[in-house]
Amino acid sequence: MKHALSVLVNNKPGVLLRVVGMISRRSFNIDSLSVGVTQPPEYSRITIFFKGEAYIVDQMIKQIGKIPDVTAVQLHNPKDAVYRGMTLVKVRTDDDNRLDVLKIAELFRAHAVDVQTTTLIFEITGQDEKVEAFTRLLAPYGILEIIRTGQIAMERGEKTINNYAEKKEFYGKSVI
Repeated sequence: MKHALSVLVNNKPGVLLRVVGMISRRSFNIDSLSVGVTQPPEYSRITIFFKGEAYIVDQMIKQIGKIPDVTAVQLHNPKDAVYRGMTLVKVRTDDDNRLDVLKIAELFRAHAVDVQTTTLIFEITGQDEKVEAFTRLLAPYGILEIIRTGQIAMERGEKTINNYAEKKEFYGKSVI
């Protein structure tokens, strides 16, 4: 089962290593990792996607919450969260197929960010399934290169990860 975890941490060197180390010690393979400074800038938000059994995830969340620089840990429910990642795709084109490739990109709301005589680079955002469908349709034209960012997740509605930080709750349960 795939899980999405947001971790709000103090923006200090070494914190990312401690959080990722906790996950790797539990033998979970990280599928996606994204880190960015938040508002206010003294915090960073780490978004981690990984697969694992639910009963072990609960224990892992509690262990991450014990790391001194961790302010909040939030496990996302796919029904209550928005997931996004960005992908750049370089595809081979020529005068005969360029319009076909651009029509496919329009269907997926991908944006051409670079146009050359023999290639196009598209930027596409969204969930993995959307990106995979897009690249599957572009494959016959000749994909030269793909690069993906780590996915990010945010809970829908009024709740924010800062709510978890203010209450010192991790995954809805106090571990302190």
